[in-house]
Amino acid sequence: MSQASAILADYSARLEALAIELGLDFHPVNFDLVPANFMVEIAVYGLPVRMRHWSFGVRYIHQLVRQHMGHSKIFEVMFPGDPCHAFMLEQNSLAENTLVTAHVLGHADFAKNNQLFSRFMAMAGGQILEQSAARARRLERALSAHGQGRVEAVLDAALALETHIDVDQALHRPRYPEFVAPRTGPPVNHFHDRFARLPGEHAEPPRNDPPQRTALPPQPEVDLLWFIAQYAPDLEDWERDIFLAVREEAYYFHPIHACQIMNEGWASYWHARLLREATFLPHDLYVSAIKSHSDVVRPFASGQQLALSLNPYHLGFSLWEHIIDKHGLEQARRICREEDDFGFVRNYLDRELADKLDLFVYETRQDGDTRIASRDIHQIREAILAPKFNYGAPCIVVSQVGADGALALHHDYLRDGRGLELPQAEKVMQYVARVWRRPVTLHTVDFRGVIRVLPARKL
Repeated sequence: MSQASAILADYSARLEALAIELGLDFHPVNFDLVPANFMVEIAVYGLPVRMRHWSFGVRYIHQLVRQHMGHSKIFEVMFPGDPCHAFMLEQNSLAENTLVTAHVLGHADFAKNNQLFSRFMAMAGGQILEQSAARARRLERALSAHGQGRVEAVLDAALALETHIDVDQALHRPRYPEFVAPRTGPPVNHFHDRFARLPGEHAEPPRNDPPQRTALPPQPEVDLLWFIAQYAPDLEDWERDIFLAVREEAYYFHPIHACQIMNEGWASYWHARLLREATFLPHDLYVSAIKSHSDVVRPFASGQQLALSLNPYHLGFSLWEHIIDKHGLEQARRICREEDDFGFVRNYLDRELADKLDLFVYETRQDGDTRIASRDIHQIREAILAPKFNYGAPCIVVSQVGADGALALHHDYLRDGRGLELPQAEKVMQYVARVWRRPVTLHTVDFRGVIRVLPARKL
């Protein structure tokens, strides 16, 4: 172990002790120092070991380009669980990795105590890295047995639908009942019952109606991954396993998506406080770490005076400071436990803070001119939250499976307020048709509001 690594290990242990003293409660955290290329792989794959697919290679190149242009530096990647796993760059300075350690402890506290994280962790399990590695091994066996072409076709479809899950349903949910539950008769009327038993009267014989099969689906089904895995007519077991594996990982990632502003803000608040109260840190290291903190939570890139995109670290950090200043730390802890980003932003981003942060809604006209459209607090909140609705995906439901096995999908555009990019939708439909292996149609509207029915064309 190098001298710098030994010093970092000592600081990490003392920061953990300080965090516990200040009231943070977290599962154990395993820290690993990794090279830059491995960190980029973790960032684009979402996990250190995951089912391999060509789309991750595209993301890898995109991430490298962004880093070379100076637009994206990855300080750490942290995976909630029991234990948590945190990866830090070997190339980070000692000050940067000290800050990262404190930041990760904030994440770990949030993940253990937030109810959304807790619920999904209970369903998906707390050993995501081991589970992901097991799924990757199953995929490698499928590649050996069935060939890259067949396996990739299934993965294309599953990953194209990876955010189309029903987060209100359990991860491990049963299939629909095969038959409609029998109707219960009217309540017993004792007078009629006595009348039917009088001499000369005969009670009506009980009806023996044949059981009715449940319609497929019995109600519009949001969870496309689950539905295809369970009901695609000709899927083989290994193909269903791929769909269910992608779905399981989507359940793991959902709280990270739904609580990004809260989670990054909470971790940023605590890394700032832990560094401030860590009297054992040398003064020059503290100054360097706080400079890195300022770079992380700044509202816009260095040298710019205005930003048209939101920095979740900046907004989350500012909101937590605002809440703690007005309501106290115990109220902040309650909010941390009970809310996700929707409740966090709608309930606690007030007019005072929006003015202080100079938040606004903007629009870009057809001629390319961009202008401020509104400073209304309600519109600001909804503009921030709009990308988060329905896991960031358009609301597509399974509406019917025909007698011939044809699959009908409907876009609930009135519910989600999103339009579809029709060329991209047609491509996804092709992927779905390859695994459903029966006719597939999608009912939606175009940009003029005209109803469109997209048939899946063979690739």
